[in-house]
Amino acid sequence: MEDWFHIINLAGVAVCAISGTLMAYQKRMDGFGVVVLASVTAIGGGTLRDMVLDLPVFWVQNTDYLYITLLAAFVTIIWLRFSPRFPYHYLLIADAFGLALFNVVGLEKALMVDAPMAVAIAMGTITGVFGGLLRDVICREIPLVLNGELYAITCIVGGFGYALAYNLGLSSQTCMMIALIITILTRLGAMRWHWQLPVFHSEHPKN
Repeated sequence: MEDWFHIINLAGVAVCAISGTLMAYQKRMDGFGVVVLASVTAIGGGTLRDMVLDLPVFWVQNTDYLYITLLAAFVTIIWLRFSPRFPYHYLLIADAFGLALFNVVGLEKALMVDAPMAVAIAMGTITGVFGGLLRDVICREIPLVLNGELYAITCIVGGFGYALAYNLGLSSQTCMMIALIITILTRLGAMRWHWQLPVFHSEHPKN
């Protein structure tokens, strides 16, 4: 179980580091800027989660996450050197997969310390969205989490999928896979068909 969790966590860090590097490329940052943006995207959400849960911060406890962040950033830089056109849709796809992977990691880690399911869903959402939020704020972009199409909601939907599978007595690995698939498909669907949750009318009524 721990090996499975570790692999998913490493995958989430790598994918989010790629999305941070792609954004750094779009903003024409220098090498230090690339490392900073890749790092905050990859480990920002998990850092906040561990602080809230009063746990050792995951990348301090295991430096593999720092190494995979740097490796993912380096490989992405090499790829972009040979493919100089900025692939914005790749950034969104990488972000969607990172969102889903970190959502599952946050859920599972909270449950490992016997947090209630509602708290676990919240921790999954924080883990999924906070790194990307930091990335976008640093780059002075409107954060994707606030940008109209379903984003944080996809983590919550995936979390409910996990909770349902958990209550049905399915194995932890199966619950994680169900939450992962639901979160990815919901986010990709929101990107493709522009799913939103409108609260206010698009135009304010005139007095």
